[in-house]
Parts: sequence; structure tokens; C-alpha cells
Amino acid sequence: MVSYTGNVTPFEAVGGESGVRSIVETFYDLMDLEPVYAPLRELHPGDLAGSRDKLYWYLCGWLGGPQHYVERFGHPRLRARHLPFAIGIRERDLWLDCMRASMREAGLAPKLAQQLEASFFTTADWMRNRDER
Repeated sequence: MVSYTGNVTPFEAVGGESGVRSIVETFYDLMDLEPVYAPLRELHPGDLAGSRDKLYWYLCGWLGGPQHYVERFGHPRLRARHLPFAIGIRERDLWLDCMRASMREAGLAPKLAQQLEASFFTTADWMRNRDER
């Protein structure tokens, strides 16, 4: 879970389930429509519905809200689940850029967005399984 120094959890600060869903929907809409994210999109299935739900369920818990992902699948095991996909610096940076744009679109408070971005970087960098771009 990401830490946040406000008086509420990050989950509450992003607007609860509806706020998380909005960020996730924007994230996948951008990834699906913007040519710059094509290399990232290629790593996903044709139908993004399952990916949208899994990221939403995961982020709810990661942000301090309901543990939807764990209830359905158990421990996230993020790195193990991402090992089949070639993830290098380029993919990490595209993912982060897309998430940054999604948070911007959601109008998150700058301090919260900055903290989330730092936490997202740590997690995304840990997903890398190849050194080259």
C-alpha cells in the first residue's frame, strides 16, 4: 500500500472506488487510443475488460481500500504474474507516463499525485525483467 500523509487514505483521497475506476478507465482508454502507447498496448489482450478490472481491483487495495484483488486471486505476486511479458525501461516509462496522464485527468491533488507517482515508479521498476530498452 502506498503511504499518504493526509488525513485520509490514498484510496479516499482519489475518490474511493469511483475515483479509482475513473483513473483505470482513463489509463486503458489512453493506452488503447494513443499511438505513443502502442508498445504497451501490444502486451495486453485484444479485449481490455479483464485488464481493466484487475488493475481496478488491485489499485483499490494498494491505495488502502477494499481488497478486491486479494479476495479473488490471493496475493498479487505482481512480478511473477508479469514475468511472461518483456518489460524493460521503455515499457516501464510508457506505463508510468500513461498513469501520470490518467491521474492528471482525474484532477488529483498535486501532493497526492506526486506521492503516487513515486510509489508507482518503485513498483513499475520492480516489474522490469530485461535491461535493454
